[in-house]
Amino acid sequence: MAAEQQKHNELFYACKYTPIELLAGFGAAPRIAEADVASFAYADALAHPNLCGYGKGLIERMMAADVHEAVLVTCCDVVRRVYDVLQASGRMDFLYLLDLPHRRGPAEIALFRRRLRALADAYAAYSGAQFDVSAACAACGTGVARADDRVTLMGAHASASLVAEVEKGVGMPVENATCTSRHLKVSPPPQLARMATGPACGVCCDGGATPAADPLDAFLDWYAPALLGQIPCMRMDDIAERSELVGERGQQGVVYHTMKFCDYYGFEYGALAEKDEIPMVKIETDGTSQSEGQLRTRLEAFGETLRARGGAAHQVQPAPTASGDAPVGPKAAAYVMGVDSGSTSTDVVIMDADKHIVATAIVPTGARAADAAARAMDEALSQADIAASDVALRVSTGYGRDNIEGMDSSVTEITCHARGAHYLAPDARSVIDIGGQDSKVIHLNANGSVAGFVMNDKCAAGTGRFMEAMARVLEMDLDEFCRRGLEWRHEVRITSMCTVFAESEVVSLVAANTPTPDVIHGLDVSVARKTATLASRVGAEPPYLMTGGVAQNEGVVRALSEVLKAPVATHQDSQLCGAIGAALIGLQSLG
Repeated sequence: MAAEQQKHNELFYACKYTPIELLAGFGAAPRIAEADVASFAYADALAHPNLCGYGKGLIERMMAADVHEAVLVTCCDVVRRVYDVLQASGRMDFLYLLDLPHRRGPAEIALFRRRLRALADAYAAYSGAQFDVSAACAACGTGVARADDRVTLMGAHASASLVAEVEKGVGMPVENATCTSRHLKVSPPPQLARMATGPACGVCCDGGATPAADPLDAFLDWYAPALLGQIPCMRMDDIAERSELVGERGQQGVVYHTMKFCDYYGFEYGALAEKDEIPMVKIETDGTSQSEGQLRTRLEAFGETLRARGGAAHQVQPAPTASGDAPVGPKAAAYVMGVDSGSTSTDVVIMDADKHIVATAIVPTGARAADAAARAMDEALSQADIAASDVALRVSTGYGRDNIEGMDSSVTEITCHARGAHYLAPDARSVIDIGGQDSKVIHLNANGSVAGFVMNDKCAAGTGRFMEAMARVLEMDLDEFCRRGLEWRHEVRITSMCTVFAESEVVSLVAANTPTPDVIHGLDVSVARKTATLASRVGAEPPYLMTGGVAQNEGVVRALSEVLKAPVATHQDSQLCGAIGAALIGLQSLG
């Protein structure tokens, strides 16, 4: 068995403080345990239901058939629980829990060195391997920092698939600086690698007559402070050094990742957002791969914002004419089309070369976004009395933007709503967009470009779907719901924004004979308060323009004006704002 174990065993780990270089010296092949799973089937059965998503994901990965060896580090309490579950399972050949000091003083380094030696002795006894100091040094890599143009991913654990998702969405190289990523600041001294492996040989590496130190002890003397000396994670007591992660040469922006139900990295994000030193966007996952698809819009919008800051406008390639040649200049192409494929409605705008809107269409999206887009485009073309061949460019936006046939390009709704809002209200500095399944607040620069944005896209709370659900509870259509809410007389507070819990509150209020208009007004105010919280996070300022379908709800608009203590304007074409922005981007691309 010992001979088999020496054949570069895969040893799984999760924390950047795991001594993988030390273990490599014993012939182990350390591999990051990607807590990136589709579900928590094992974890929900084996662990407490309140365990965070990362802990559950780690259990799922460690319970896989290919995992036989693992070293866990007590960077946070959840790892202790994961260790308990794995130990109780009895399926591991080698499982070790390394206690991590949360300070980096001389006493803590000495303590950590002793613990590293204990781990080394335990792994040597298990594997039968002898420590190879040259292999350990070779695994250390270099301490050279990156200086290329890139986006830095900070915050909580990031799997390789999440890094790839960020890179794809932002459209720039991504540097992983999360607590999963390791970066020793120093390289091992050359004399370490030259030391003889095994017992002291009687001659030191420099050729003198002084007996050499034990290679493992010599390595640990250097390694313990080097491993603790990485940029600290948020679980360490002194985190001042983390400021080095922001503002480095070549860094274009920061994508900050937080884990659902874990507050540690949320605190740092709040502090960085308040300083506003560099473009930054926050993303949140729940420990499963299912959440990554929800990040696409905000990542792509962040990439568009970074490129706009660098002077690179979004370019769309014009569609070929019947002769096969692309039209040249705005006058050569009579019309452009913007298509906003939302969860509730699909909106189309046709615009001429002089930025005049010549036709519009709004149709329910229904079950198939592509079919709704086709109907809306046909309706707009009929209204404009033009043929499809008269449209030189078609630009899509919204959640269904990549599923519509015949589009020349797609742009996120963040960028399109910003452009459309500036067209409808040039003085607007903040856009509040409450759509069918999410809500957004976009802070604008004076020229209408995106200064920053924040989204609520995790649940239906405070969106059009929320209002539709409440209207159904009150047994009225949405138009009547909006109208009756303006007749309120007494304040009613709805404490929950969860659709399910709010429904229970509404039912209780109705049972208590609370007037229906007062109940609706309470719902309007609850939506306004939630939206105002988003606005405060992005530094929104007046003048405000409200877009999206909920802009048609005068009760919500009035409540927002009260909560924000500033008028919130709407426009007769507010619902078309995204499609207008898409059309304008198309025109810009034509020159």
